[in-house]
Amino acid sequence: MRLAENRKAGHDYFIEERLEAGLALMGWEVKAIRAGRSQLKEAYVILRNGEAFLVGCHISPLTSASTHVETDPTRTRKLLLHAAELDRLIGRVERAGYTLVPLDLHLTRGRVKLEIGLAKGKKQHDKRAAEKDRQWQREKQRLLRA
Repeated sequence: MRLAENRKAGHDYFIEERLEAGLALMGWEVKAIRAGRSQLKEAYVILRNGEAFLVGCHISPLTSASTHVETDPTRTRKLLLHAAELDRLIGRVERAGYTLVPLDLHLTRGRVKLEIGLAKGKKQHDKRAAEKDRQWQREKQRLLRA
């Protein structure tokens, strides 16, 4: 079940590989994400000290959140990945000029997971070509229906 999606990622990047990562979350964050109060629009993934972190993801606390818990909607959250996956990602990002982009938040067996993509940035002419191709596909479907 998809809870939040980063639609801009497909427009700005060539997604070459997709991975699923767990998130280290607090209880109020899980409840807010399940209620659909999260945004990945301006979020990104960084690699620091051999670990991956999600930065800039906004999770709005529910009004019924505990009063004794300090809520920070945009705190940096740790991604839970296997060591081999992390090593491979670190190598690709540092050497090959890739970046890590959060694609969507979803539930897998009751747990909140983040799908991240290993991506390369698109140039302006690539974005125009993709838009032109998308419009042609739409037009083709319209002509086939008529």
